[in-house]
Amino acid sequence: TNPGFMVRITQAGLDYAHQHGIAILEKELARLKLPDISDDSRVGRVGKVHYELSRLRLRDFHLPYSRITPISNVGLQVSISNAFAELDGDWRVKFLFVRDHGSFDLKVENVYIKISLKLGTDSSGKPTISTSECSTRISKVRVLFSGKLGWLYNLFHKAIESRFRKILEDKVCDIVDKSVQNDLQTYVQTLPVTARIDAKTGIDYSLVAPPRATSQSLDADLKGEFYSLTHRSTVPFSPLPLAFPSDHDRMVYFGASSYFFNTAGIAYHEAGKLVFEITEDMIPKDAGFSLDTSIFSAFIPQLEEMYPNMPMKFRLSTPTAPFLTIGPGGISLKPIVDAQAYVILPDSSLAPLFLLSLVRNVSAVINVRSGHIVGSVDVGRIRLSLKDSAVGTFEVRMMQSLMNILTSSTLLPRLNARFDEGFPLPLPDRIQLSNILVRFHQNFLLLGADVHFQPR
Repeated sequence: TNPGFMVRITQAGLDYAHQHGIAILEKELARLKLPDISDDSRVGRVGKVHYELSRLRLRDFHLPYSRITPISNVGLQVSISNAFAELDGDWRVKFLFVRDHGSFDLKVENVYIKISLKLGTDSSGKPTISTSECSTRISKVRVLFSGKLGWLYNLFHKAIESRFRKILEDKVCDIVDKSVQNDLQTYVQTLPVTARIDAKTGIDYSLVAPPRATSQSLDADLKGEFYSLTHRSTVPFSPLPLAFPSDHDRMVYFGASSYFFNTAGIAYHEAGKLVFEITEDMIPKDAGFSLDTSIFSAFIPQLEEMYPNMPMKFRLSTPTAPFLTIGPGGISLKPIVDAQAYVILPDSSLAPLFLLSLVRNVSAVINVRSGHIVGSVDVGRIRLSLKDSAVGTFEVRMMQSLMNILTSSTLLPRLNARFDEGFPLPLPDRIQLSNILVRFHQNFLLLGADVHFQPR
């Protein structure tokens, strides 16, 4: 199936993530523990020398040159070149009747590391990352011994350097595997696959397929579906394909499809969140009228006779979930709202008066703030029709301006207050977005941003 929501990490985004990953790997390698070494070695015709190398200390491990490359249909490849390290330690020797000890320095240069990362998804829809291949090649190891018999060690330094090369090559890939598993995999698992919006609704951001690498980016297809926490039903329509543009100016791009937004309408409708009441205390003081039967008696004469000068209230609801479309020109939405008018009787019970159908064009402004999609809506002029009446027939056209004022001054601020809270984007832990870009495309909203990682 097509995704309801897409995420694209461009080369710039991968490079930024790679910088932080390499910094972590460098710290892990600097904590590398090396085993003591002991062996016997023959020195020409002189005989065997027994030597021990102990208290090996890694002073530095630097990874100055590295790059990350997405490999189509494979994953990510990290190439590290010209890395270098410095170690020191103690040596002890037994040769015939001679015993001596001292210290040594070891320099490891021209270290080349190649790491292949496999991308996947687990049963919950979270991303996974693992090392599918790791190789280390060290082209230069130099060891320098101090002490009275340092010259003796220097005679068979090649054997010692070969031992160090083999140990380091094996240890480096062990550290890489552990760092990917303990650091990188743990971090990508902080990507939320569900986002709770309120007590009744949430968003499903689970991956519908493993992330896929292309020659220029890393793409992830997410379900992108709002749902009711009390009762999750099957969405009666499917996501349409998202033709992602080839923009690469930002580190990350989000594609929020019309399916994503329309499932929000379904979830909120099923959760009963699209029911609003307009009461007297919600009317702005500068509106110049009160919400009672006297204001409507000009349009409905019989109302004043039946319920003279009595308070009223309206209950607004959507008979069906609102449905929007997204195109290059923006968001198009024309919701239908039922407005049931009541009179409030002296005992506080409600008597139904009339039921109106309200249709109006809605325009939306979308932005991103604090990792949330936020927005505001504006509404055009209402078109009214009478669906039912307990006070006889009347001309609804005369009520047009009054209903415009009622909905614009009471309903609109409440909607915009909710939209200003926003809906969370699928972001892993400690990620902040900046340099926001918002564009409309056929069937989806494109959001671009640069990324800043906030360390603990």
